[in-house]
Amino acid sequence: MNACKIAPSLMCVDFLELRNYLDMFVRKKIDYLHVDIMDGHYVPNFTLGINFCETIFKYSGIPLDIHLMIEDVDRYVPEFAKFDNAVICFHPEVSYHPIRSLELIKSLGRKAGIAIDPAVSLEQIRYLLPYVDMLCVMTVNPGYAGQKLISGTIDKIRELSGYIKTNKLKIEIEVDGNVSWKNIPLMLEAGAGILVAGTSSLFDGINPVDENIEKIRTQQLKPV
Repeated sequence: MNACKIAPSLMCVDFLELRNYLDMFVRKKIDYLHVDIMDGHYVPNFTLGINFCETIFKYSGIPLDIHLMIEDVDRYVPEFAKFDNAVICFHPEVSYHPIRSLELIKSLGRKAGIAIDPAVSLEQIRYLLPYVDMLCVMTVNPGYAGQKLISGTIDKIRELSGYIKTNKLKIEIEVDGNVSWKNIPLMLEAGAGILVAGTSSLFDGINPVDENIEKIRTQQLKPV
C-alpha cells in the first residue's frame, strides 16, 4: 500500500510564518499546496489570489492545487494555468459550459478537476468525468475552514471511487473539508487519495506541523 498525498490548505496557515512553512513543506516533499481562491460571490468569503500563487510557487516550486471558488471561471483560468504542474479545480455549476472549461485547462497544459459540493450527486457530474484528472470532494460547504463533516459525504467518496474503478477512469480523488484525525481513516478507506489538510489535522495547534505531516503519512491507502 502507498501513503496518501498531502495538500496543506494554505488558507489555514499563519501568514506571518509562511516562509518557514514553505521551507518545511519543501523538506518534507509535500505533494501539493492547496490554494483556495474565493471571490465573495460564489462563496461569501474572500481569500488569496494570483499574486499569492506567484509568490509561493516561485519560492517553493511545489505544485499548486488551485481550487477556484469563483464565478466567470474561464476568464481567470489562463492566469492560474501559468504554474507548472498545477491542477486547477472549479465548481461546474458556475460554468455555462463545464466541458469547455475543462478542455480550456487541459489546452493550457494543466491537470483539470472539478469540485463537488455536498449536495451534488454522481449523476449530476457523470458526463464530465471523462474530461477530469481530479475530483475534489467537498465534505463541508465551501467557503470557510473549521466546519463539521456533512453526513453522507464519506459514502459519496466510496460511490465515486467505485464508479471510477468500474469504468477504468484515471481520476484521483481529493477530499476537502474536516479532514480530521477521526475522519482521515474513513476518507482513505472510502477511496480518497489526496487529503486537503487544515485546522482539524495538519494545523491542529496541538502538535508541531512537521510531526503531523508524518502522522498523516502513517495512514495508508487501501489496495487498488
